[in-house]
Amino acid sequence: MHDIRAIRDNAETFDAALARRGDAPLSEQILAIDSARRSKIQAAEEAQAEQNKASKLVGAAKASGDEAEFERLRALVTEKKAAVAQLNEEAKAEDARLTDMLARIPNLPAVDVPDGADEDDNKEVRLWGAPRTFNFDAKEHFEIAGVAASMDFDTAAKISGARFVMLKGPVARIHRALAQFMIDTHVDENGLTEVNSPVLVRDEAMYGTDKLPKFGEDSYQTTNGWWLVPTSEVPLTYSVAGDVLDHSALPIRMTAHTLCFRSEAGSAGRDASGMLRQHQFEKVEMVSVTHPDDSDAEQKRMLACAEGLLEKLGVPYRTILLCTGDMGFGAHRTFDIEAWLPGQNAYREISSVSTTGDFQARRMNARFKPEDGGKPQFVHTLNGSGLAVGRCLIAVLENGQQTDGSIELPEVLAPYLGGKSTLTADGVLA
Repeated sequence: MHDIRAIRDNAETFDAALARRGDAPLSEQILAIDSARRSKIQAAEEAQAEQNKASKLVGAAKASGDEAEFERLRALVTEKKAAVAQLNEEAKAEDARLTDMLARIPNLPAVDVPDGADEDDNKEVRLWGAPRTFNFDAKEHFEIAGVAASMDFDTAAKISGARFVMLKGPVARIHRALAQFMIDTHVDENGLTEVNSPVLVRDEAMYGTDKLPKFGEDSYQTTNGWWLVPTSEVPLTYSVAGDVLDHSALPIRMTAHTLCFRSEAGSAGRDASGMLRQHQFEKVEMVSVTHPDDSDAEQKRMLACAEGLLEKLGVPYRTILLCTGDMGFGAHRTFDIEAWLPGQNAYREISSVSTTGDFQARRMNARFKPEDGGKPQFVHTLNGSGLAVGRCLIAVLENGQQTDGSIELPEVLAPYLGGKSTLTADGVLA
């Protein structure tokens, strides 16, 4: 949500920032609604003052026996009362129009975000690990001999339709091991608090984390009104909605491993093979709630947490700073981490780490008390994948594949796999 006062004071700056995102200028339209709203409020206040003044004179006119003046004043009170009610309703309608419009406008990009139209204009900021040289044609995850029997798309389609998978046996265990490894690392080494959060949330939580009203079609809603979370960013971030936190409570750093659900609206035909793009998947999420002065540093810290997981797993990756045309709706700045997938001979996104500034905090009225005791200020919120578990499974399987169809697994997973470090070509952990 945008600050209407900032738009009033810096309309040209606001429009220039929208232009960087490829959007048309909106300040004139916004300020016209705001002006109409404020005019209605002022008119209502003036009518209320006239009503109050007439109300005080009614009694005096009655006591003096001036029946004509009494009736005139009583009619005036009735008239002004009706006018106040009407003007308040009109002001309320203008306020709803303004709020709805502001809620549909994307966050403004940070100054250091590169301008650009799409992913071709993103900026690579880090490259880690050298992609392995294979002496055979690397396969995609679902084609590897040791994986095929444990990655069942046909049964999942029979149960649920397209873009679902049923993991079985050793592959299901490796998937679970990855999630446990991520959570343990975040808690034991990165200082995050583990949260077991709901995956069904109310409208308010989706709205407060900028998923509504504009992107309702991207998520699933139950018949009784709950939303299935697209990521645990929603419950973790919304946990501070309406709060006025003490400055000493910041930063709040949380992590959760949950099921996530996305309709993948508009992605027909994209990544249709394998489990890269699914309607249901698992992710370990990181969320931070910070003091505004600390949010940029916090984003770098969160980025390092996500990168560190891939380094422990030995998966080559690159980190890119998204350009203005490729950022998500609520992002002020976003770094994507892309893991190397030999089967596709490409880097593919495995994590996004974003700061929203106070964009989400304004929507959900999350504030903190400054150390100097001044007026409460909005917190800053950040979120990041740490990591997408299914995509991490793909990266581990493809990067570890061997000539005979077996897979060498990362050493850090051995404690979660009973000390085993290989998935044989027959699909057995050994």
